[in-house]
Amino acid sequence: MRLLKDNIKIVHFSLLLSCLNFLFFHFPFFKFIFNNIDYKSFNGITIIICFIILMLVANAFAFFLMFFLLRFVGKIILALCFIVNAIAVYFINTYSVIIDGGMVGNVLNTNYAEAAGFFSIKLLLYVILLGVIPAIIIIKAKIAYVTFKRFLVIASATLLFMLIVVFANAKNWLWVDKNSPVLGGLAMPWSYTVNLSLHFIHKHQENEKEILLPDATIKDNRKSVVVLVIGESARSENFSLYGYSKNTNPFLSKTPGVFHFNATSCATYTTAGVKCILEHKNTGDLYEILPNYLYRNGVEVVWRTTNWGEPPVHIKNYQGREALMKDCKGDGCNYDEVLLSNLKEQIAASTKNKVLIILHTSTSHGPEYSKKYPPRFETFKPVCNSVELAKCSSTELVNAYDNTIGYTDYILYNVIEDLKQLKEYKSAMIFVSDHGESLGEKNLYMHGMPLSLAPKQQYDIPFIVWTSDNSLKQLKTENSLSQDYVFHSVLNFLGIQSPVYNEELNIFK
Repeated sequence: MRLLKDNIKIVHFSLLLSCLNFLFFHFPFFKFIFNNIDYKSFNGITIIICFIILMLVANAFAFFLMFFLLRFVGKIILALCFIVNAIAVYFINTYSVIIDGGMVGNVLNTNYAEAAGFFSIKLLLYVILLGVIPAIIIIKAKIAYVTFKRFLVIASATLLFMLIVVFANAKNWLWVDKNSPVLGGLAMPWSYTVNLSLHFIHKHQENEKEILLPDATIKDNRKSVVVLVIGESARSENFSLYGYSKNTNPFLSKTPGVFHFNATSCATYTTAGVKCILEHKNTGDLYEILPNYLYRNGVEVVWRTTNWGEPPVHIKNYQGREALMKDCKGDGCNYDEVLLSNLKEQIAASTKNKVLIILHTSTSHGPEYSKKYPPRFETFKPVCNSVELAKCSSTELVNAYDNTIGYTDYILYNVIEDLKQLKEYKSAMIFVSDHGESLGEKNLYMHGMPLSLAPKQQYDIPFIVWTSDNSLKQLKTENSLSQDYVFHSVLNFLGIQSPVYNEELNIFK
């Protein structure tokens, strides 16, 4: 290619790459615009033209600055941007995600096993064709640079031109502001570069120091245990306890003392959802979370997990999959049943009267739903076995997901059966999901949409409670709960007195 052999002017190369970036990565961006304006009206046409001009000029300007100021380093950065763009647009096209701050946090907290589950030939083709090949061209291209004086003239003229276009479109600023979360999440490479920066800024602010809550007091010596099960991507719509037509809760539906509440999550992704479940109120700050708080105040706290994404947990007994596998027996150990390994024995061995067990599951996390449960739980068939969910029929996809709900039902039933055998304890099991899940409704898959735009499937969650007969605890008849109820309900059941306790957010009478 002549592009790799001959010198190419920096302005021409910047414009060329901006055009490629526009063609390769911005179909979802303009699809959203077309779906949300009257593109046959003069105003609609104005919005489209202005965005096309700004997209091409702004990206060319950014690339021009990168090449001139950073030289070869700028080449490397832009080459990496094309590769990341390719990955990002694959997920946007395949799962209808939006690369906002929450999604960036989700990606950074994804472990290797979850990430590997997304691999497909289609993803590889995206990366090679839209990412690697342009990256090679960028690295090998010989750029003819301009003088510093010429650089200033070009930069000033370009900025002035962009300002003129922006102010000429001033009457549409309200429309842009209203749709900015989606537009910003679909513009490449700004969706992830800006949100990545914001994510680390917020993380730094949050982790500067955990804000301790006022000291709590244990009110009595009665043996009490709560098992809090944090669900993953479980939506209430697919639980037969909530009226779903398929029997996805064959065990819980026959278990006396099981009650379910309508509930919503405060977010549509794991890190924020788990934080909401564990904190005393929904804030942007990092307050002391439930396990840390109770552990510091003399409660036996155990955290068992096959998942990730929780805030910092400061307790002695934190057990991941590998630690739990050592004493686990049977095929279920390769799935979330590993969380139940010697659970009853661990509670009985506690030297303290108040015990909190947290089980953080991963059962319904996509896209590989069919790999989240043992083969004997494949009740609903046929199932989707592809990570490219849009390739599966709706029936296959929903069947695979429903089997994960059936497996969750079995796990919760076994938690209850274990607690029933601990006669000396008054016991409670609370199950609440971190968020819901989309299964192709409105062409959306999985989760992570901004809450203001997300469909109900991504935030309507199950909130299921069981209490032992000897607890003498009755439940309030609340119409709808939030994740904020967990913190205060656990305090109430365990008999913990605290200045931050809120009776209005307690489910027990």
